[in-house]
Amino acid sequence: MNTDPLMQTYGRQPLAFERGEGVWLYDSAGQKYFDAISGIGVTGLGHAHPAVTDAIQRQASQLLHCSNLYEIPLQTRLAEALCEVSDMDRAFFCNSGAEANEAAIKLARLYGHRRGNRSPVIVVLDQAFHGRTLATLTATGNRKVQAGFEPLLSGFVRVPPNDIDALMAVARNNPDIVAVLMEPVQGEGGLTVLSEDYLRAVRQLCDAREWLMMLDEVQSGNGRTGSYFTYQSAGVLPDVVTTAKGLGNGLPIGACLARGEAAHVLTPGSHGSTFGGNPLVCAGALAVVRTIRDQHLADRARSLGQQLLEIFHTFFDGADYVLDIRGKGLMLGIELDDPCPELVPLAKTQGLLINVTRQNVVRLLPPLIMTDAEAEWLATSLVRLIKLYKADERMLPRQTNGDRIQP
Repeated sequence: MNTDPLMQTYGRQPLAFERGEGVWLYDSAGQKYFDAISGIGVTGLGHAHPAVTDAIQRQASQLLHCSNLYEIPLQTRLAEALCEVSDMDRAFFCNSGAEANEAAIKLARLYGHRRGNRSPVIVVLDQAFHGRTLATLTATGNRKVQAGFEPLLSGFVRVPPNDIDALMAVARNNPDIVAVLMEPVQGEGGLTVLSEDYLRAVRQLCDAREWLMMLDEVQSGNGRTGSYFTYQSAGVLPDVVTTAKGLGNGLPIGACLARGEAAHVLTPGSHGSTFGGNPLVCAGALAVVRTIRDQHLADRARSLGQQLLEIFHTFFDGADYVLDIRGKGLMLGIELDDPCPELVPLAKTQGLLINVTRQNVVRLLPPLIMTDAEAEWLATSLVRLIKLYKADERMLPRQTNGDRIQP
């Protein structure tokens, strides 16, 4: 008889953590690990950040939850703070990135129906990842995660990223399109960055066609890519933006933000969430937004990201097994020439937590609060790990004592 009480939805590593501090996690034996994936882009402020901890403790002693049938002052304050940093008008709160994207999809369909379109279509991108609900799974451009969950939903059409000609061709051939939904940086899709020219061209096309431009910044938002939201560096303004992950620094919260006509589509009874935006998660998220803003952590992410890229290029330029080094801010990927899932457990033995996506892209999502020394340690440790993995001991970065990589 199987004694494991958990459904086997994760291929877990045999490792459990007891506490965290800053960029470090500690297991039950007291061994420390550099968390270079931040819980998959969640703990942007690191572990046990004092501002978030204090906000949670204070709110937990007062009120955890009350229904959205009543006013929640902290929810209003968080909405105001998010609208200020995003240039949006209104916010809907939920519990995850998938739910935020689900809200955006429903908003777009309702937007189409109210314009007389009975079969509204949303354009999405190849290699996208928007979540695991049926709607967001359909929007996702990964056949592997869709397999077995058919029939998927209708109402989506897919185009390659960074190909404005393909998008314009779809526009000419499909009069039912009401919106585009895309990630400015595709996290699960191998760290593909949408160019600023492409984002501006999409904005122009949406304006011309009266489509909603909807950006999924679940992973790329909250300072990670060098501005509070990635679209801000391109000088464009979407109609809808979704966020989660780093918004709560570990608390389950997501948000769908909208402006203009899109901000008035959802009305009482058209959408909702029992737990969305309750006092506890809003207190924590408000501390996160204020910390990112007041400590200029988006600027810090841009600077640290450049520091990491320079080190990677120094040691990998000319290496035939590195196909590309790309990313934006502290959302970075190193693409190797072969599948490299073995790097994840190998890195763990060296006290480093990383992630591999699309089989051959080493993904880094380290905390925004890293010091310069921690960033250098992360970069040189990863370079050494990859070079040893590829049996390339030429130009190894300087290393300290013993077999185990040390901070």
